[in-house]
Formats: sequence, C-alpha cells, structure tokens
Amino acid sequence: MRVLVTGGAGFIGSHIVSALAARSHEPVVFDSLHPRAHSGRAEPPGAEEIRADVRDGEAVAQALRGVGAVCHQAAMVGLGKDFADAPEYVGCNDLGTAVLLAAMAAAGVRELLLAGSMVVYGEGRYDCPRHGTVRPGPRIPADLDAGRFECACPRCGRPLEPGLVAEDAPADPRNVYAATKLAQEHLAAAWARATGGRAVSLRYHNVYGPGMPRDTPYAGVASLFRSALARGEAPRVFEDGGQLRDFVHVRDVAEANATALEALHGRPGGTLTPFNTGSGDPRTVGAMARQLALAYGGPEPVVTGEYRLGDVRHITASSERLTSELGWRPRVAFEDGMAEFARAPQRGAVMAAAPPAG
Repeated sequence: MRVLVTGGAGFIGSHIVSALAARSHEPVVFDSLHPRAHSGRAEPPGAEEIRADVRDGEAVAQALRGVGAVCHQAAMVGLGKDFADAPEYVGCNDLGTAVLLAAMAAAGVRELLLAGSMVVYGEGRYDCPRHGTVRPGPRIPADLDAGRFECACPRCGRPLEPGLVAEDAPADPRNVYAATKLAQEHLAAAWARATGGRAVSLRYHNVYGPGMPRDTPYAGVASLFRSALARGEAPRVFEDGGQLRDFVHVRDVAEANATALEALHGRPGGTLTPFNTGSGDPRTVGAMARQLALAYGGPEPVVTGEYRLGDVRHITASSERLTSELGWRPRVAFEDGMAEFARAPQRGAVMAAAPPAG
C-alpha cells in the first residue's frame, strides 16, 4: 500500500518509513526538511520524498494522489522554551492536522494513523489508601520550591501511589504541547465521523533511540541527557529524579505504527481509537540518566532540584489494549536500548527557534 508519512524524515518518522518498507509497503515521505531540524539526518531507504509544509493545502492534496493511508507524524514536540512558543505549536500541530484532514476528506483517503501522546492524560493514575483512585490537581510552585514534588490526595492530603493509566482515563492536558496533541485527536475523531474514516491514535510514551536530535529545547529528556554526555557534561536531572516514565525504543514504536496501519482496514468506520504505546517497564528519570551515563562512560548525573511547571510527576500507562487487540509487543529491553542509544549518533544541532511542521 502507498502510505503518506508526514514528518517522515524526522526522528520517529524515519524509523516508521523503514518499518513500512520492510513490510513491502510504499512509504512516501512528506516533510519540510528544515535544516534546523534535519541537519545530518540519514535518508530514508528507498522512499519517495516530498519537501513541503503540512500546512500547505495544495502540496498535501498533490501528495495524497494514489495514497491509501496516512501516517501523520508531523508535529512540533516537547515543552519548548516558554509560552511564547504557543502560536507555533498550535499552527504546526493543529492547523497542520486540520489542513491534512480536509485534504484527505476531499481526496477520499479514509485511513489515518495519528502520532498521539501520553501527555493528553496530564498526571497519570494515582491511588489513595483511603479514597481509592483520585485525580490530583496541578502541582503548585510553593510546593515545588520547597522540594515537595509528589502529588498528594486532593481529599485528605495523604501520599499517593502511582499506577498505570488506561485509554479511557479522562484527558487533562497541562501544557501547550499536551493541549495541541489532544486537539489533534479531536480533529481526527471529527474527520472520522464526518467521512466514515478509520483512525487510530498511538499515544506514545517517552520515545528514545538512534537518530534523536541533539542540543535542542524541543527534544525529549533522553536526548537532552545524551547531548550533555556528548559534551562531556553530567546530565542534569530535575526535581529529585524520582519522576516515573515509560521509555520506549523508537524501533518498537515504528513497529507499532506498521502493525496498527495494517489493522486499520478491518476496524469500524467513523471512529478514532486510542492506544497507549509504551514499553510496559516504567523507570524513574534518575534511573534512566544513570543507565545512560553508565553505558556512555560519562559523568554521573547531577540531581538539581529544578522543575518546570508544565511537567507532571508520574505518567505511566498500560499498553494492554494495543497488545491484546493488535498483537504488538515491545521487543527492546531498557538496558539494551540505552546501551545502543549511548553509542548511536544523534542528529545535527538544532537551533533554538522552532522548526516548521514537516
């Protein structure tokens, strides 16, 4: 099948292109290829490439000719620098998605795979020994300044036990990026209802692996730590390092995309189905930094106590739905993946300004 992969020259997108090609699909890369985001990148093997911005409706319409499905990866990611980035996030992620979906509706393309994110949940699942499952509110600066990083029960103030969040948990985006990722899902669901299309959103957890960009405020924490080690510096771990995350290898994410894409045709029309996409092996940010530094042979991480208000304390999710319904399973163990990542090259330096959507 001919598959349009928006953002197909990016970190995750390029691995998806390789996974699709390995399954005898015909991936078409659609990416702006801005040098601030793609310097030093490797060419996707054997893939046709269209250089254009996903917000360019005419270019998208032309690219959709002969396409059977779209894998929409193009987005501006991470928390960025500050709230001044908000217009660019909304433009790249939400306007770009709306332009793409309108073109798909006009072209009769009815299968969509969306790069979702676990950030739509806000804080993850928490259980209070007295009140059961509860949803704590956003953490406040006074607590964070005092080093009180854990969430407390909103009813009794007791410490909470973090757990795994499922796809039916209420959405609670707590930063600009999270809000745009949720809006993408709402747009895709509206498109599916209006056109009878089939849509899946893979809610990625913390994706890492070969080809991550370096030296950019828009990358994930694994990339920031790896960049520091490459400079001969110790990774700087915020808060107390106890934040729980699910670090999933990019090749596993690429295989999840290929698996979900091939299952799209058999899914009911008019709906969007979300699937958590993680390793199932939660680790703390501090543990990840230590493992990466050990594998790299660099200095021990430094726990700084710093924080970002847009960050949540713990977010880990169950990928049981993806495993049980589609048969996908992660293959790369945490230690093996970090050892490979420590040795793998990163993409060239990215300037601080935000790249356009690919």
